[in-house]
Amino acid sequence: MLEGPPGTSKSTILRAITANWGVPFVLVEGNAELTPARLVGHHNPARVLREDYSADNFVPGPLVEAMQQGGFLYIEELNRAPEDTLNTLLAAMAEREVAVPRVGLITALPKFRVLASMNPFDNVGTARISDSVYDRWCRLAIGYQDAAEEADIVAVRTGSPDGELVADAVALTRATRAHPDLRRGSSVRGAIDLAAIAAELEHLGSYDGDRPRRILDAALLALSARVGVDEAADVTPEQVITEIWENHFFSRPGGPRRDPTTSTSTTP
Repeated sequence: MLEGPPGTSKSTILRAITANWGVPFVLVEGNAELTPARLVGHHNPARVLREDYSADNFVPGPLVEAMQQGGFLYIEELNRAPEDTLNTLLAAMAEREVAVPRVGLITALPKFRVLASMNPFDNVGTARISDSVYDRWCRLAIGYQDAAEEADIVAVRTGSPDGELVADAVALTRATRAHPDLRRGSSVRGAIDLAAIAAELEHLGSYDGDRPRRILDAALLALSARVGVDEAADVTPEQVITEIWENHFFSRPGGPRRDPTTSTSTTP
């Protein structure tokens, strides 16, 4: 079980591991529509009408597929799946086998594993996981990367050669996680989009060298939907992001200073 906020590379880590080991990777999205039949598999209705039920007309679901291939079954957002669906995993995890009606007992290959991710900060559409299900997991808590790692991620994902832009994007994004008016900050995905948007805006040629203003516009686009304002705070996401931007560009020692007579900034 990988437990951590969105954007902390949970899926990326697993994809990299399985690709390196050459292990099949079967992805399932946890949601209310993930029924036991969709997880295990079903008999082809058209063939059942013609041939009756048989093992030949069984269509494997992701669980059976991963067991037969000896792959990793990855359930994204585990706590969004119905409890009866999660109970289907118990035998596969504990006994490494599952009984399928009219097919028989399916036994997993040695490399078969069940992995899952869960966002502990989002309770919308989630359900409590029973102790019997939790007892089958080994839990790994994953947090945000540090600033240097996030800068490397942004540079790789955007291909930006502008180290200063990457640093600004990372700093603004990380500041959203500690702001008192926000219950949820942005992940590194926000920094990636911020840097990419700011680079595109530069090509428009409409900022007349006003780099801070260009980054503000990029930040409003990239971060406003990725932050969650605290219910008790009387502010908008745009106001919080603008405040973070002002603190970053105009309050740091040695940083540019806002000229009160213009909309531009000067460097002391």
